[in-house]
Amino acid sequence: MRKRSIATLIGALVAGSLCAGAPNPGTAAAESGAGSPPQAGLPPSPGFDLDTVTIPELQARMANGSLTSTALTAVYSQRIKAINPKINAVLYTDPTALDQAASSDARHRRGDIRGPLDGIPVLLKDNVDTRDLPTTAGSLALAGSPPERDATLVTRLREAGAVILGKTNLSEWANFRAAKPTSGWSAVGGQTHNPYVLDRNPCGSSAGSAAALAASLTQVAIGTETDGSIVCPAGMNGVVGHKPSLGLVSRAGVVPISAEQDTAGPMARNVIDTALTLAVLSGGDTTHGDERQSFSGQLTHLGSLRGKRIGLWRLPSLGAEVDAVMTRTAERLRDAGAEVVKVTPPYQKRLAELEYPALLSEFHRDIDGYLATRHGPQNLAELIAFNRSHPKERTCFAGQELFEKALAAPPTTDPHYRAIRAQLKDLAQRSIDETMAAHRLDAIAAPTNPPAWTTDCARGDNDIIPSSTPAAVAGYPSLSVPAGSANGLPVGLLLMAGDRQDAELLSLGAAVEHRLHAWRAPRYLPSVGPDTTR
Repeated sequence: MRKRSIATLIGALVAGSLCAGAPNPGTAAAESGAGSPPQAGLPPSPGFDLDTVTIPELQARMANGSLTSTALTAVYSQRIKAINPKINAVLYTDPTALDQAASSDARHRRGDIRGPLDGIPVLLKDNVDTRDLPTTAGSLALAGSPPERDATLVTRLREAGAVILGKTNLSEWANFRAAKPTSGWSAVGGQTHNPYVLDRNPCGSSAGSAAALAASLTQVAIGTETDGSIVCPAGMNGVVGHKPSLGLVSRAGVVPISAEQDTAGPMARNVIDTALTLAVLSGGDTTHGDERQSFSGQLTHLGSLRGKRIGLWRLPSLGAEVDAVMTRTAERLRDAGAEVVKVTPPYQKRLAELEYPALLSEFHRDIDGYLATRHGPQNLAELIAFNRSHPKERTCFAGQELFEKALAAPPTTDPHYRAIRAQLKDLAQRSIDETMAAHRLDAIAAPTNPPAWTTDCARGDNDIIPSSTPAAVAGYPSLSVPAGSANGLPVGLLLMAGDRQDAELLSLGAAVEHRLHAWRAPRYLPSVGPDTTR
């Protein structure tokens, strides 16, 4: 695919090329008998379906005076109070959120909005630095004073007029502490639950961000990923998650695992909102002034899949139910005119062998650098000692094997480490580049996730999910969109492409999202019976 800038993506959005990603408000809910179930204490309906409304539609309402950011923020704040106790996705709410919304309303009245995110509520994963809210990475070691300054991405959100609604729970240290962790658990926040079935796992580590979106507790959310931590929660909670190309979004002020793979990225209930948020996070152009009025009116032309070539990496190891979802997905894409061909990207076994040894060395380097900016443990050795002396850090799982292995890992100046990382990057990029070139593809597709497994601290995760690894290690973009469900549990379709092809991938993802029409609101079921993923 030809590379396009994020600014060009926004131009394409306004021209209508992404409108296929905008679910028809109320349609999916009506067809599924969904919409979030009634909850005691919820505010009155805002006059539209909160589950399916898009940012352009919200901005159109703000422009004509039928909605204010203050009202929208209040609705989300009250939903958090009513629904969050079921799923435990939101750690903190920002006490200034309504003041932020009021400032946005004043800009709207003056006709001086800052772009499509002005007045839109956003939740941040709690490993993204905020100067006025705690940033803990889920660990009691960071639960004291907030950071001294915002992460760069938070500064960009504030400058765009977004309302920082609060922080979401996560897998502690972004799932890089224990050999057998439980995703969605942290000592600070406890366990986040999957809104579709409450005894099932939300996947990690952006668990709270994805679960909050599924429950319509925010319009958009920010996640972070080293390998799978945006896209797996998105798939398992039935929402959209985009892992950007490495370096497209600043890592400054984000608790690290590895500078060679880490990135923050946008999550939402639809691709349009995801794309608009990425434009802000990446510093891309946004739409100003009277152009804002064109968002809703010009989102009228459906994007086409006709002639697109998509390579499907089926991954039958994820189970028969997931494979059946992939079969239905391929049929629907072919019916829309796409060519779907079977592919198996090479080098996957070697990537699996090399990734964690490299991450161990990088984590030691990068976490020491971050801890030196915060109050509390100043390096990895002190962090390990902190965990040993605080029993609450061991209430779900006791291990910190990855910390201990990272402490003993070769430094990133070591020639053997450097050879590993060079081989990793080369093989990961070739796995995608060679596959796309050999089959003349617009994208590679694969299942994002298996059906959510039952959450069990003693047993840990069942998260051997290889589809995220090629793009994560290569530094290439990936995007998960809802594809279907297995026994009431969401399954995502992961799309990936070459470096800096984020705009093309989002455009394609919007067309796929529209064709699959797979989003359904969660039902908060207590259980659906035995876990067939084990």
